[in-house]
Amino acid sequence: MSPLKIITRDAETGPVLEIIGDLDFAHAPELRERISRLVVPPGRRLVLDLAGLEFCDSSGITALIAARSHAEAARAEVVLAAVPANTLRVLHLVGLDQIFTVQPDSDSATRP
Repeated sequence: MSPLKIITRDAETGPVLEIIGDLDFAHAPELRERISRLVVPPGRRLVLDLAGLEFCDSSGITALIAARSHAEAARAEVVLAAVPANTLRVLHLVGLDQIFTVQPDSDSATRP
């Protein structure tokens, strides 16, 4: 089990959270807490950069959905960047690939 590390940075389009390690039952609450305190201005974009994600279970998927809800409540959008193949497969199997915008990398996701 890898500890979760979340790095926050600002891009021209809005906040970017780099999620590194395991997004699982033990660590998903940390992401949810961080997102609940995050200000996403209306009309902007919250990017979740998953390039460093090693594992994601159902709790992690729920945290991603919470991020989407938080962004929508702020009248902003959420984009998943660099989603690992195994996580993308899960999103596809449960139909969440239809509600998330997915970009191949953080640069694409933060392009205005």
